[in-house]
Amino acid sequence: MGCASSDSASANNPRKLEQQKEFTGEKISQEIFVDLKDGNIYDEYEVRSTLGEGAFGCVKLVAHRKTKIQYAMKQIKKQGLIKEDQKILFSEMDILRLIDHPNIVKLHKLYQDNIHYYMITDVCQGGELFDKLASEKNFTEKKAAEIMKQILSAVTYCHERKIIHRDLKLENILLETKNSNSNIKVIDFGTSRKVQENEKLKLKIGTLYYMAPEVFQGQYDLKVDVWSVGVILYILLCGYPPFNGDDTTIKKKIQKGTFEFNDTDWRSISQDAKDLIVKMLKFDPQQRITAQQALSDPWIQSKAPNTPVQANALQNLKDFYSTSKLKNAIQLFIVTQVSTYQEKEEQLKQFKAMDTDGNGTISPEELKKHYSKFYGTEQAEKLVQEIMKQVDINQSGHIDFNEFLVAAANKEKILSQEKLKQVFQMFDKNGDGKIQRAELQYIMSGIKIDDGQWKNILEECDQDNDGEISLDELIALMQKLK
Repeated sequence: MGCASSDSASANNPRKLEQQKEFTGEKISQEIFVDLKDGNIYDEYEVRSTLGEGAFGCVKLVAHRKTKIQYAMKQIKKQGLIKEDQKILFSEMDILRLIDHPNIVKLHKLYQDNIHYYMITDVCQGGELFDKLASEKNFTEKKAAEIMKQILSAVTYCHERKIIHRDLKLENILLETKNSNSNIKVIDFGTSRKVQENEKLKLKIGTLYYMAPEVFQGQYDLKVDVWSVGVILYILLCGYPPFNGDDTTIKKKIQKGTFEFNDTDWRSISQDAKDLIVKMLKFDPQQRITAQQALSDPWIQSKAPNTPVQANALQNLKDFYSTSKLKNAIQLFIVTQVSTYQEKEEQLKQFKAMDTDGNGTISPEELKKHYSKFYGTEQAEKLVQEIMKQVDINQSGHIDFNEFLVAAANKEKILSQEKLKQVFQMFDKNGDGKIQRAELQYIMSGIKIDDGQWKNILEECDQDNDGEISLDELIALMQKLK
């Protein structure tokens, strides 16, 4: 975190996030569940262990008291947090709550009390990619390409939304599980921010080994992330960075932009891999390729695993039909807040297989390509139009990861009585066996809903018209979807 200002932030500053939106009755997305809430976080989560500590706080492994699902909890001290640091923290919160990508750490909850801010995120049990590579005995170009495809998919997704990370490095790439083929997650969006079209940033920020030359000039844009990922690829293939030495030497080398492929360490590496690195480490950012171009590079695409899409995923998408907004919201809550990694693992593989350009979303064209294998062109076209109308619940023009999870999931599993009981318990904050409007408002606090809309939401579920929702009423509502 930066230290540009000396004014301390108020310890009791009640702060709402910038991106809270009006509820239109049409668009449902994960951000409705994520807003900065006041209260005792330990009523909802119990601490299992401490994962790490720093000057501003610590990261702990926690488990939800009702679902037992584990998360990482980032705890940040308010005292001594200067305005610039608070601005960076809120920027990270605002950005993470809007991001929905399988290779970016997901933000689940935000809390504050008088002493701390708390961020509940995915826990990455596999640790740092850096540590994993250090223990690898047989690391191949194919494996490097698989890792790079995931990193570049995350970066492309961010850049399409004008989000710049500014501190991409091996230490900020985590493994979701301890499995050898674990999904990766990009973390630490503390230095990230949204940029305007053609905007040039000036703040010199990042980790020296990975910083692009234009950062030192104080005139840079999204292309600095491409440079950083190029450095990551270089390290993956030879074990050391392209610009090495003490800090002064590293800075001078970066500002010259010259590096080499030492014959001893690079003789067995393919020319395609070297060519991609050269394109990503072009000194002139205008000549440097974009993240999307790097993702489309033959070396990345030809090395990536060709996972076939299972027929049941396509069928589930085809069968997905329009439901009420509350039903959509509850299904989204289940896949984002209640489902475990193991339950989502198969859908993750299917999503990546359908996301042929690897940008973290499924476009109508990608859907059409898959359905054309099973139907005629005209029928596939009509089917895709209908699927987009029903599945694209936030109306972004493409299918996000969580929308895919909702649509492709096995309804018998995600709408089981066990899952619905877990949802009910999480919604029923006071434990009285009923869900009141205030409790729904608390859960869905990331979006503004007026009185008339709340009345409509409650009426579709409240069968006995007592103004509250019972467990039986919730189950009755949701099991109509099976």
